Amino acid sequence: MKYYAIIVAGGKGNRMNLAVAKQFLELDGKPILMHTLEAFNQCVLNPEIILVLNIHQHLFWEELCIKHDFKIPHQVIKGGQERFDSVRNGLKNIKGKAIVAIHDAVRPLVNAELILQSYQMAEEKGNAIAAIQPVDSVRIKRDGQDSEALSRDELYLIQTPQTFQVEQLRKAYLQPYRNEFTDDASVVERAGFSIHLLPGDRSNIKITYQQDLEMASFLLKKKGF
Repeated sequence: MKYYAIIVAGGKGNRMNLAVAKQFLELDGKPILMHTLEAFNQCVLNPEIILVLNIHQHLFWEELCIKHDFKIPHQVIKGGQERFDSVRNGLKNIKGKAIVAIHDAVRPLVNAELILQSYQMAEEKGNAIAAIQPVDSVRIKRDGQDSEALSRDELYLIQTPQTFQVEQLRKAYLQPYRNEFTDDASVVERAGFSIHLLPGDRSNIKITYQQDLEMASFLLKKKGF
């Protein structure tokens, strides 16, 4: 069996009000994206890494790799207008049977053990979606109605990697794009497949705001990454 990782790097840094895309911000001396690729390179299954990047950022990424002497093997391909399109572009580069992990470029603290578990579970069950349960109380508020308490024991916060047998992804990504496709699991579920949750990691945070970058730096030092 062959193993692949599609790293989706389409962020523009809008929520941080930055000119540079989030994946290129430095985290303890090197771009966030390099930490992410290193995590997949450490997986014992040695997945082939496909980096999906806006075409206008390819040259900048090449320059960063030279600057930081970054030599982890990976293929860089053109991103699409939506995340959905970027993943579909990545799939075009995968031939034959495979297990494919799809991961946000700005989740640099994902660990090799979680990556391995996701490949193993997807190989057995068809897919594996990393998720954690909320620790805070949760309520839902609908327009024109009072808020209502929900049981947090029944709720999950979805992370990446989201890992699939490639046949599921190929069928799912034949569908036209829909606004409710917020992640790969929602695309695959819409195609008729059951979704299987894998216990995630609370350190596997997504860098969205400046505070997240500061937290990621703290966690890196604490874990000795």
